[in-house]
Amino acid sequence: MTTEVKKSGKGILLKLLLGILIVIILARIALPYIVLHYANQKLAKLDGHYGHIEDIDIALYRGAYVMKNIYIDKVTPDNERTNFFSCPRIDLSIEWEALLVKKIVGEVEFEKPILTYTLHKNIGKNTGKDSTDFIELVKDFVPLRINRFLVDGGQINYADVGSEPKVKIPLTEVHILGKGLSNEPEEKNPLPASIVMHGALYNGTTNINIHLDPLNKIPTFDMDGTLSRTDLIHLNSFFTAYGNFDLKRGNMSLYTEFAAKENHFKGYVKPIIKDLDIVQFERAEGNPLQITWEAFIGTTAEILQNQRKGNLATKIPIEGKFKQPEVQTLDAILSILKNAFIEALKPSIDHSVNIYTIQETKKKPILGIFRKKEN
Repeated sequence: MTTEVKKSGKGILLKLLLGILIVIILARIALPYIVLHYANQKLAKLDGHYGHIEDIDIALYRGAYVMKNIYIDKVTPDNERTNFFSCPRIDLSIEWEALLVKKIVGEVEFEKPILTYTLHKNIGKNTGKDSTDFIELVKDFVPLRINRFLVDGGQINYADVGSEPKVKIPLTEVHILGKGLSNEPEEKNPLPASIVMHGALYNGTTNINIHLDPLNKIPTFDMDGTLSRTDLIHLNSFFTAYGNFDLKRGNMSLYTEFAAKENHFKGYVKPIIKDLDIVQFERAEGNPLQITWEAFIGTTAEILQNQRKGNLATKIPIEGKFKQPEVQTLDAILSILKNAFIEALKPSIDHSVNIYTIQETKKKPILGIFRKKEN
């Protein structure tokens, strides 16, 4: 009797374990579809946007899942769509290296993403809000604080489809690495996180280095950047649309530093423009105002150039106060860069700007020198 009871008990236990195993297997099979359905529902309800993910793979052994072929479009009230973001692969996972220092945080890796900012197609016409909203969306898909992110082989486009001519400027071969984004500041290290970015712009290279306090609601960061030997001929659509002139030749290098703390920012932009040659219309063609304007631009550039070196150089200091007391750090960085343009004295960073040089100022930010021409 006792033996039969034992056999019966073992049989029940085996059936229970088998049932649990089957449930786990079925749940594992169903999980990607559940997550995919949840993600696509969220992307379909984005404010001013619509997105979709083709497929999701889940790797439980490393605490990760992979989104495949995701896209997000901007959508106007009359249902007009504009490309905003696409990526063939996004990997979201636990950062295992952080476990060594007893931190449970996440990391995100983007493979060949394309991000396009289209003028007047942003939420509230604000490129910074688009960026921060997108980052918040990524955070929704990662149940942990993001400590590291990587962008590999990306592209960032600026487009103005309403200008004449249309403008599209691509920053290609973009590589971005952000680390320590959950680190707390210390007395000896007030900026414990870093973001490094490299890219290519029309035969030129760009490098940006940012150190920041990622947990401070008020933007607190040091930033420096360089853009070397960009061929300006490829930017003629930009110069025509916003400055109403064309170039025959010229290349530009640019150097910049910015810092921000306690709701203030300070910095400079220095470009060096070499071998500048501006197209001038024949008098028999074009209108008199256009001829006069291009002659003025050409003459002014000639006067301002260092005749011995053939360089056009200047320096624009930019400082001010953020309009919102708790503006997002990425918003702050984008708004500063967006308002900056021509400056150059020597081909190097001054290393004269950091969070310790910030002082309260009542000066307003200086805007870029180019304006879109009226149609």
